[in-house]
Amino acid sequence: MFSEYPRLAYRSFLATGSALAVLTALVPATPAAAEASRAALPAAAPVADLVKAVDIPYQQFTLANGLRVIVHTDRKAPIVAVSVWYDVGSKHEPKGKTGFAHLFEHLMFNGSENAPGDFFEPLEQVGATDSNGTTSFDRTNYFETVPTAALDRALFLESDRMGYLTGAITQRTLDVQRGVVQNEKRQGDNQPYGLRRYKLVEGLFPADHPYGHTTIGSMADLDAASLADVKDWFRSHYGPNNAVLVLAGDIDLATARAKVEQYFGAIPAGPKSVAPPAPIPASLPGAASEVMKDRVAATMVMKAWTVPGINDKDAAALDVAAGVLGGLASSRFDNVLVKGEKLAVQASAANQSMAQLGMFQILAIVRPGVDPAMVSKKIDAMIADFVRTGPTADEVKRYVTSSVADRIQGLESVGGFGGKAVALAEGALYSDDPAHYKKELTALAAQTPASVRAAAAKWLTRPAYQLSIVPGARDAYAEAQVPPQKDVPAEEAPAAKGTRGAIPGVDQVADLAFPAVQRAQLSNGIELVYAQRTTVPVTQAVLSFDAGIAADVDGRLGTEQLTLAMLDEGTATLTSIALAEAKERLGAEIDTGNSQDRTTLSLRVPSANLAAGVALWSDIARNPAFPEAELARVKTQQLTQIAQELTNPNGLAQRVLPRLISPGTPYAKAQGSGDPKAVAALNRADLVAFQRAWLRPDKAKVFVVSDRPLAEVRAVLDRQLGDWRATGAPGVKSFPATVASASPRIVLIDRPDSPQSLIQGGMQTGLKGTDDLLPVQVANDALGQSFLGRLNMDLREQKHWSYGVGGNFSRNAFAAPYVVSAPVQADQTGPSLTALRSGIADYLTTKPMTQAEFDRAVNAGTRSLSGNFETSGDVLSAMQANDLYRRPDDYYATITTRYRALTLPQVQAALDRAIDPAKMAWVVVGEAAKVKPQLDSLGLPVEVIPAAQVAGAPAASTTGAR
Repeated sequence: MFSEYPRLAYRSFLATGSALAVLTALVPATPAAAEASRAALPAAAPVADLVKAVDIPYQQFTLANGLRVIVHTDRKAPIVAVSVWYDVGSKHEPKGKTGFAHLFEHLMFNGSENAPGDFFEPLEQVGATDSNGTTSFDRTNYFETVPTAALDRALFLESDRMGYLTGAITQRTLDVQRGVVQNEKRQGDNQPYGLRRYKLVEGLFPADHPYGHTTIGSMADLDAASLADVKDWFRSHYGPNNAVLVLAGDIDLATARAKVEQYFGAIPAGPKSVAPPAPIPASLPGAASEVMKDRVAATMVMKAWTVPGINDKDAAALDVAAGVLGGLASSRFDNVLVKGEKLAVQASAANQSMAQLGMFQILAIVRPGVDPAMVSKKIDAMIADFVRTGPTADEVKRYVTSSVADRIQGLESVGGFGGKAVALAEGALYSDDPAHYKKELTALAAQTPASVRAAAAKWLTRPAYQLSIVPGARDAYAEAQVPPQKDVPAEEAPAAKGTRGAIPGVDQVADLAFPAVQRAQLSNGIELVYAQRTTVPVTQAVLSFDAGIAADVDGRLGTEQLTLAMLDEGTATLTSIALAEAKERLGAEIDTGNSQDRTTLSLRVPSANLAAGVALWSDIARNPAFPEAELARVKTQQLTQIAQELTNPNGLAQRVLPRLISPGTPYAKAQGSGDPKAVAALNRADLVAFQRAWLRPDKAKVFVVSDRPLAEVRAVLDRQLGDWRATGAPGVKSFPATVASASPRIVLIDRPDSPQSLIQGGMQTGLKGTDDLLPVQVANDALGQSFLGRLNMDLREQKHWSYGVGGNFSRNAFAAPYVVSAPVQADQTGPSLTALRSGIADYLTTKPMTQAEFDRAVNAGTRSLSGNFETSGDVLSAMQANDLYRRPDDYYATITTRYRALTLPQVQAALDRAIDPAKMAWVVVGEAAKVKPQLDSLGLPVEVIPAAQVAGAPAASTTGAR
């Protein structure tokens, strides 16, 4: 995958979650009232104490060939994160070779000279987790977290592709991965506002600037890449002296040194990448403005500037400026543009710091009916005011506290996309200092209103680039052209050269040490499910209600979401603004969420602020005000979100598929953000009725993972929730004993200007989430669950028609349908659907799961357990799942025994009973004029629905709130 925006200093950029409250009606009337409201809240721990908690001790050494190695020891679990960062990104690409760094990221997952075949195969066998790679403007990285016993294998594989790759790159490998990357590009382009990324870099930089093209590159350059080109690219950039290797976890310096020398020491040094000189961010000659038409539901206004990069003294100040303007829940853009003057339904700001410069961006989704020019003018006025007056000291403190709390939570992982290995590698590569994260936090904590104002005055008074994306038929663009489909001939996998010996085996993998789960009760009978994890000083809690999408109100779909959106619009004692600011002072996050079966109110807070965080969380749960004056605005935001969903391929498919696979059940209510006509008619009484029927103590359980002991946690919770009593009758959900999917058919949703088609299909299996699904899940591993599943390997790695395909059991308490999803290039829609149907049928009949596939699934399932449950969040999710599916609390502590008791005939028979491709109903989202002729010959009836007519269709069931 590529990652063009790896360092965004914001907390909710263009978020689509619950709506926020308005400024005018809910702000305390006077400064004295505001201070009184603030004084009523518990005091927060000092920011300095939070900053001190962020520490990643490390040691480092450098091999003779120039490979820099950083080691961090963390013995919390028997796993090691392996992270290799190469100093090569899209900024190193010369003219005519855009997209090469990202293309090569894909090529390096396709085997090396001594480990031919897919890179994921030997890693999945050992239970690797967080295995992936990304490319940005500045670098390419590869990472995996493996059991300690499998570290030798991971190091062998990483070193083999570093030093012994070119002999394994064939013309077929290049052609296949070129096609995969082009479909990844189409998948991004196919989203609403998907072309914004091209306009941003084109508007800010000249074409020959190092940052002047996107990481994904151009179709023409990707098509032109030759085998000689890519091999030369590898030789020029992927030597050990151009890389940083981080090992973090169950490892020490002496062990790391010996193993790294063994596997990497013989690789000769190569050329060292020299980043093209990137000038200090310079002003555009003048303000630049463009308008683009796209099939979107609402106008987007974007403003952007080039600013300094990560190592500049102004970077931290610009982070704070972005946070105060548009990153906090209480940001100025939210308070004025969204809540106060109601000019926008969303507004945000972000400072993207890269190695040599950055991009400061502001986005606003204009409220329907409002002139975009008025929004643009208001943003300009607010920036000018910010430059004149700067932020308040409290705004700075709230942003810093929230950011540090996020960093503490993120560093619980040793690897992955944002753990300790990432922090160390990023500092080493960008700043020649693995501990640069400390300097960043120190600089952040040192910011003052004056320093932030000065940075804003220096950089945000220069001419900006502005882009407006307005509703209409999508403007023509060159990247939309589908190149002629290349027939990539099959070839036998090359044999391993064996010059470095066999791929290392795996010693005995340590069993998972899942924390002991304890249960207690609050004074009013609410059950508390608790586990202690001491790796980070953070408490995470979920108040889970037996409600969910299945509890949404018949004929008024969207009631549940609107209720959740209004929860933080104020309580009986605190205004919306006071709530938002209080969360930020505590470094707390309080969020609503839902699944088919449950509605949740979650809390994450530094444990130093546990009592204050729980008080705030409890107040939102128990005392929502649902202010009448703000309901119209929040409804407009939800209605705009519904309109946005109807321009999104996945949003369209997910409104139709549930009605096909779960007709007449509460699960058919999964209709995105609801029925627009119903939402428009909702009133305050509807929301109060839903809250009283469903979000009540007799339908609640509390799940907690904390470093604090159970007795302390229970006492804090009991003070805030223990006297909460339910009133009135509870809501009731009713599920039929059996459910049959709709008859097999294809529903084609006509979405013009789609460079890809999204295929989704599903059927009921007769299974429930409370059944033992382990046999069918193991059987499905080699079909649709894993990257190596046959469906993905066929459409992605063989035919290169898709960026990724999956098929899984959608596990809900009372049903577990099998669902397949495949975004594919438009001209291969029909053949792709044929391949999906035949691939499933073959797996169930003539080409069943092999013993090798079964062994791989069991090995991956058991050996990955420690990595899968590394973080407190992982444990918290597992606790909730065990409760929902009526499994014992020690389920994951004993699951290895369950895996090992399975047999291949047993799991194959279970899957055979569960799914039948001949009974599946399909949804295709694409351009009907191009796609329907491909579908008409498949032997299934085809129904065409214009995208605009998808909303508001019935979702009959037998449940409702009362």
